[in-house]
Amino acid sequence: MTKPEPARWASLLALLALALIWGYNWVQMKIAVQYAPPMQFAALRITLGALSLLLALAWLRKPLLPKEMTATFWAGVLQIAGVYGFATWALVSGSAGRTSVLVYMMPLWTLLLAWVFLHERVRGLQWAAIVLSVTGLLLILDLQHLHGTLASKVLALLAGVCWAGGAVIAKQVRQTVKLDLLSFTTWQMIAGAVPLILVASLAAVLEPSTPIVWSGPFIFALVYNVIPGTAIATLLWLYILNRMSAGTAGLGILLNPIVGVLAAWIQLGEQPKLIEAAGMALIAIALALNAIQSMKPLPASTS
Repeated sequence: MTKPEPARWASLLALLALALIWGYNWVQMKIAVQYAPPMQFAALRITLGALSLLLALAWLRKPLLPKEMTATFWAGVLQIAGVYGFATWALVSGSAGRTSVLVYMMPLWTLLLAWVFLHERVRGLQWAAIVLSVTGLLLILDLQHLHGTLASKVLALLAGVCWAGGAVIAKQVRQTVKLDLLSFTTWQMIAGAVPLILVASLAAVLEPSTPIVWSGPFIFALVYNVIPGTAIATLLWLYILNRMSAGTAGLGILLNPIVGVLAAWIQLGEQPKLIEAAGMALIAIALALNAIQSMKPLPASTS
C-alpha cells in the first residue's frame, strides 16, 4: 500500500487544524457574549477580521480591488453579517455545541436552495441526507420541551440558511467570473461588517446600559476570533480548497461541529441531552452522505 504524497498529508493536516480552530471557536464565541452584546462583538470581530484579511491581500501581493461588487456585497450580507450576527445572537441563550451543529446544517440548506434557484438536481444519497437532517433537526428542537430555547435554535438555523444563500450567490458568480478566493472573501467580510456595525450602533443607542466588559477572557476570545478564527482559518480554508475537491473538503468540515460539541462539553460543561445527541448524530450522518454524494461524478447529460 503506497503512502500518501507529502502534499496530501499537508492538506489533511490543514483540514484537521481548521477543524480544531473553527470548532473551538464556538466556545470562545460563547464566552465572548457573556462580556459583550452579541451584535457589538460580531461587528468588532468582523471589522478586525476584514482588516487582517486586507493585510493578507497586501502581504501576498494580490489585487486589492474587488470584482463583481453587487454579488460580493449580497454574499457578504448573507455569509458574513447574517451568519455571524445570527450565530452570535443565538449563543446568548443557546449552547455552543448545539448552535454549531445547527449552523453547520448549511450544506443541506445549500442543496435545497440550489435545487430551487439554480435548478440543480437532488441526487442519490442526498435524498437520504435530507430525511435524516429533518429528523435530526426535529429531535434537537424537541418541540415538547422547549423551555425558552426556541429563539436560540431558530437564530442558529437562520445563520445556516443565510450561509447557504450566500454560498448559492457565490457559486453562481464563480460559474461566470474567475475570482480570487482570498479577495472575494475579504470583500465579503468588508461588506458584511457594514450592516453589523449599523445594527450594533443602533443596539448601543437603544440599550446604552450594556457596554463591553474588557475582561481578560473577553480580550482572549476576541483575539482568538480575529487571528486564528478568521485570518489563519481563512488562509487554511483557501489552501484546502486549492488542493482538495469540494466534496472532500466538505466531508472534512464535518469535524468542526464535532469539535465544537466536545469542546463545549469539556470547557463549559454543556453536556447534550440524549435526544439532542441523537439529533446531532443524525445531522452529522446526513452531512457525511451529502459530502460523499458530491464526490461522485455527475451523470452524463443526454441530448
